[in-house]
Amino acid sequence: MSFGIYIHWPFCAAKCPYCDFNSHVRVAVDEDGWLDGVVSELQWVADNQAARPAVETIFFGGGTPSLMRGRSAGRVLQKIAALWPMSNDVEVTLEANPASADAARFADYRAAGVNRVSLGIQALNDPDLRKLGRLHDVAEAKAALAMAMGLFDRVSLDLIYARPDQTEAQWRDELNQALSFGTDHLSLYQLTIEPETPYALLHRNGQLRIPDEDLAAGLYEATQELTEAAGLPAYEISNHARPGQESRHNLIYWRYGDYAGVGPGAHGRLDLHGRRTATAAIKLPERWRDTVAKTGHGFAELTPVSNHEAAREHLLMNLRLSEGVDLAAYEKRWGAGVDAEKIAALSDDGFLEKENGWLRATPKGRLLLNRVIEALV
Repeated sequence: MSFGIYIHWPFCAAKCPYCDFNSHVRVAVDEDGWLDGVVSELQWVADNQAARPAVETIFFGGGTPSLMRGRSAGRVLQKIAALWPMSNDVEVTLEANPASADAARFADYRAAGVNRVSLGIQALNDPDLRKLGRLHDVAEAKAALAMAMGLFDRVSLDLIYARPDQTEAQWRDELNQALSFGTDHLSLYQLTIEPETPYALLHRNGQLRIPDEDLAAGLYEATQELTEAAGLPAYEISNHARPGQESRHNLIYWRYGDYAGVGPGAHGRLDLHGRRTATAAIKLPERWRDTVAKTGHGFAELTPVSNHEAAREHLLMNLRLSEGVDLAAYEKRWGAGVDAEKIAALSDDGFLEKENGWLRATPKGRLLLNRVIEALV
């Protein structure tokens, strides 16, 4: 079973109006105090696992992890290496914001053991960057990308499409520009209006117009066309890579492996005391830190996952991947297969296809993946 560790840095310099991640703006951050909580929670996870598997991937996410010092990342990585055996080719990713991309800090990350950077560019025109609440402009984004590509062998960039008033022609131009940069991985997310965000309020009040369902489908199809032509096909609904350059950490999620989520608001799926367990940490950073200081961890949720629910989660995650679900392996793991009648009905409607023992969503099914999964499970 593959095993990865996610570390959540919950702090940002500003909160983007579309974002519903657990991120918080703070004038000052007690970085050492935050790290004390992280290493304590890592220790608690290791002490409570049924076994300590080799760590294959580590991911610093946020928030804006590129606001942390390089030695902070190093302290976390040293603690992980002291607690678990490490894979020979462990993938260590750090998410970065162009506004906080600093050459000396990036060099420190590399020296600490980070070997992959995911850069949140989000848009390649300045007006849209301002609408998205980003603190960088296009020139800063390109400079940060060049700097990252000069230091790290593996660099990914993020873009958001289906933005307010965006046309297909505009998105094609922007995506072609992104593909010309030469990264081996792109995360291309369709903008969704998340509840309790400023964008949700603007959308409700008619002050924010996003592409309708037909235009959004056209943008998605254009995304597949251009990335495939460039040799970076989708391996997951929103992620594209040259073969062999997929995010191994995210593949652990989508293939339903084991992963520890450490830090405020982080989620995990772990074998604790012999039972698959869903973990979710307290979201507010200060309350999480104080709770860890008292109890050794800041988990608000430690819930055993039944076989039935785990099988359902496995299916939900696997169908996001272009490779789909290995039906024989799935049945062996959970003791039950996927409902054959539902597969047949969805296949007849052109949403699923079954080939050589694998079940996957068709291009038509991927356009409506959430609905297909809901119908299947």
